[in-house]
Order: sequence, then C-alpha cells, then structure tokens
Amino acid sequence: MVRIADYISKSAHHRPDEPAVTFEGRTFSWTQFEARCWAIAAMLNRLGVGHGDRVAFLGQNSHRQFECYLAPSRVGAISVPLNYRHAVAEMIECAADCTPSVLIVDRHFVDEARAIANACPSIQSLIYADDGPVPDGMGSYERLLAAEGDIDPKQFDDIASQDGDTVILFYTSGSTGTPKGVMLSHVNILSNAIGVAPHYGFCAEDTNLLSGPMFHLGSGSRVFTAVVYGAHTVVVPKFDVAEVLGAIQHHRISVVVWVPTMVTMILDHPKFDDFDLSSLRIINYGAAPMPIALIERAIAALPGIHFGQSYGMTEASPVLTILGPDCHELNGPLVDKLSSVGRPVPYVDIRVVDDAGNPVANGQTGEIVARGPQIMTGYWQQPERTAQAIRNGYYHTGDAGYIDDDGFVYLAGRVKEMIITGGENVYPIETENVLSHHPAIAECAVIGIPDELWGEAVHAVVRLKSDIQASEDELIAHCRDRLAHYKCPRAVTFRQEPLPLSATNKIMKSELRKPFLEGQPA
Repeated sequence: MVRIADYISKSAHHRPDEPAVTFEGRTFSWTQFEARCWAIAAMLNRLGVGHGDRVAFLGQNSHRQFECYLAPSRVGAISVPLNYRHAVAEMIECAADCTPSVLIVDRHFVDEARAIANACPSIQSLIYADDGPVPDGMGSYERLLAAEGDIDPKQFDDIASQDGDTVILFYTSGSTGTPKGVMLSHVNILSNAIGVAPHYGFCAEDTNLLSGPMFHLGSGSRVFTAVVYGAHTVVVPKFDVAEVLGAIQHHRISVVVWVPTMVTMILDHPKFDDFDLSSLRIINYGAAPMPIALIERAIAALPGIHFGQSYGMTEASPVLTILGPDCHELNGPLVDKLSSVGRPVPYVDIRVVDDAGNPVANGQTGEIVARGPQIMTGYWQQPERTAQAIRNGYYHTGDAGYIDDDGFVYLAGRVKEMIITGGENVYPIETENVLSHHPAIAECAVIGIPDELWGEAVHAVVRLKSDIQASEDELIAHCRDRLAHYKCPRAVTFRQEPLPLSATNKIMKSELRKPFLEGQPA
C-alpha cells in the first residue's frame, strides 16, 4: 500500500523534533507538521469532503499550501493548486472543470476567489489561509484547525486514497488552448521522488529551498521529495532574487531548483557577491533549455557546487531524464554532453519513434515517448485526450529529439509549437484566439523568438484590417485583459501583406521566425 502522506508520519516518528517546514520566520517540526496535516484532514472531513472530492488552493507559496499538497489525500480527496498567474476567466475554467467543493485562498487573491466561487456552484466552502482579519463569508483556516482537538488517525483509514488513486491535479494547457487536469497518483509521485533524489545525493540532512510557484510541478515535486526523505524545506512566497539569496545565506540552504531565467537573475543581481552561498551543494535546473554559455557562467560563479538538469513534464510526475553533475565538469570527459538533457532515470523507458510509432535508430530524430510508473494516470475527465497522449503503452511527449550511442537524450525542437518563456509553457493558439477577437485583426500568428533573459519571448505577427488601426500597446493590452501576462506578446510585428501559407493553407511560422533567428546558433 502506497500513501504519500504516510511519509509525514514516518518522519514524525523517526525525526520528531527536526524541522519540516519553515515559512516567514516560523518553523514547524515534523511532529507539529504531522499534527497540522491530521487537523486539516479532519477539518475537510467535517466540511463534507470525502473520497474523490477536490480541494483547490489559490495563493502564493506558503507552509499552508505545502500542507494542502498532502492532507486532502488523508480523507481520499484530491488537491488542486490553481495558477494565480492566470486571468480570472482561466481560473474559473479550471475550477469549473474539476468542480472543487472547497477553495482555500490567501490574502493576495481574495477577490479572485470570490469570483471563482460565484461562477462555480460546486464550491461550498471558502477558507482563508493567512494571517490577519478573515474576510467576510470565509472560514478561518487556523481557527478551524485549532477547533479539531485530538484526532484519531484510524478514523480515516477506510477513506484515505492510496496506490493508483489521484493525489493531486495540475492544470496544463494543451495544443487546443483548453486546460487539461493532469492526474497524478501516489505511485506516480513516489516513483519520481525515490527515482530522482539519488542522482543528486538528496537526503534527510539537506535543507531545500522552495522558491518556484507551487502551482507548477517543477517546483512542487520537491514538496513530495522532501517529505519522502524527511528533509527540511524553507518556503518563500515567490521568487524574489534578494529574498532568495538572503534565504540561502540565513537558512544555510543546500538544495535549490531553478529555471534558467532564475539563474540569470541570480547572477545578474548587483549584490550577488555580498551573500554567503557556501552552503549550496546542489543547483538543479530545468523547465526550459539552458544556454551553454549560461551554464558555464554559473559554474564559474559558483565553484564547487554540483549542477544537474532535469527534463520532463507534468504528465511524467515530472522527471524523465537527468544530466548529472559529472556532465557539468567543464574539464571532464563528459563535458560534450552538456547540450543534451541527460540519460533516462532508471524507472523510465524512453524511445524515439517515427510518425507511425516505430522506434528509430540512434542519432535519428523523431518524437520522444516514455513509459514507466511515473506517467500520469490520465487527464481529468478527458478519456479521448488521454488515449491520444498514451498510445501503445507510451506517453507521447510532443517533443522531437534523438538518443546518441551513449544513451543521452537530445531535444531537437518541439513537435507542438509550444513556447517556453521563463519556464512557463505558452501554447500559441491561446494567444492567437484572444488576438483574433480584436476588431482590427485580419489575421495573426504567435511565435516564440530567442530572448536572452526569458529563453523565448512570445511574439505576435499580425495583419490589420484595411479600415481599422491598432497600435502595438493596444494589442498587448487587449491580451493582458484576457490572459495571464506571460502568455501575452512582448512585441508585435505588423505586416501589410498576407501571412505566408503552406501548400495546405497553414500559416508557415518557420518563415515568420526567420528574421528573428539570424545570427543565432544552428
């Protein structure tokens, strides 16, 4: 029997007084953390939450969201971290899809939570999980926990989820622009935690910094890894360079997970050299391609620290391959592998296939597919899209790449036209759909173009109607009113002539990208 929350009990038994979670000056031991998680489970049960129900959380990183990753599964419920960077309409779309019965919110998103609750009749309880006065119409997270008193954990044995049951639901957009709820089970999550950590020597003695948004599994997966290994996690509300550097120094952080944009911001900070970062042992990066020049710069600026890259996606819980510290030794024998995303982790079977699904030879480019115990159980209430993604036992990543003779995986591009900007995934059709509703737009296309800071920038190419004018600022503002800001164009190119079409009358985005790729490495 696999139940991820049981690892809280394990640490509470073996490491009762060791720190579990620290947030904003407050540290909870494993014993305290265990008690709080049981109280949350009892609170949810008292609110009528049962097996298979959804509990949504909307807020910045906190110890409370850390708790809500785990506690709902103790009554068989499913945690749903909502993306606070979404526009309210997008949040409502996700909530309407998963129909949570409880929505927990912090002080930053009270108005958004009310809008979601008004639009989603499934939400029966709004819980305020923060300090300070409780807004009208909401219950107090802390007061409800305190009211539970002594709890007998055995009372939840019959309803707790386990093994293949869904623990958490992460929403990710698809190529159609509509959200998909990725269902991850106890087995999925445990497979990732125990399969990845040994590659970095992650252990109970580590202090892990959680600075990426917890609505993303890229950072959120470290919640589960820390719990499984009984390590201490320091949580910061969101990524702020000075706060992160200060946290590393103050808490003697040994492990961090960053996307390349974060690495750039850290290295570029004017007071970078003023902080003591000597406690750092591991810097794990991923979520977007890391330029070789940036890796070399980071290694030079942070000597003696082990670097490692992870490649994967939410559907893989999330790691498929790891490029370990041995490949980051600039004078080492494996330095030529720095352009790869590493080798598959032991529990993953990765192959590269052609359009017919047949494996291709080493060095030949095709679609990367994977199978293993970490692959999602499916998309929430979308069996057709699940069947499209998982075929013949393999999850089809949509990424193009190849495998060399040494077993290293290389990305050659993306089968889908996804843009990765600052670690965020943007599907062009979402932005194109919004742009196309502007009255001045005759036709448009959204592409990703190289950007030194963000990896890629969202860029729009448009042709206006002959009788209506619109400025770049107006079009960007139109998008920002309707989409998360990272999905909006950073710039717009205006064309007088029609957008180029292929023989099948599809816009040739490769032609639109060409002017922006001049001078870029092949």
